[in-house]
Amino acid sequence: MTYRAILLTTAFLAIGFAGGLPARAETPMPTTVTLTEVDPTVLATGYRASEILKADVYNDAGEKVGTIEDMIVTTSGTVPYAVVSVGGFLGMNAHHVVVAGSALELMGKKLTLHGATKESLKALPNFTFGS
Repeated sequence: MTYRAILLTTAFLAIGFAGGLPARAETPMPTTVTLTEVDPTVLATGYRASEILKADVYNDAGEKVGTIEDMIVTTSGTVPYAVVSVGGFLGMNAHHVVVAGSALELMGKKLTLHGATKESLKALPNFTFGS
């Protein structure tokens, strides 16, 4: 390798390392992890998200009032929320509302939102998904 090649390689590496690596702040590493023991019999009475996504939602009269579009779990809370799609055709022009997951009850094989009607759900503010 020639002197010029060594000089160019050294300059290239110096420039790359000077401008190419982002500065990193020192963050303390967690030293402990808290685990929570969960009773499987309690979980057995819950809902699996894979089973309720796209599930129809009914009111007390057995009328279909919407469809579960998505589930949201916030980082600060323990209550999951359900995004219910109301109206529309094949997902177009649907009105999306958010209800607490605890408001949904499995009655027989139907997911029920007590006291809901299509009109009362459409009167709620439309929820738009963030990016």
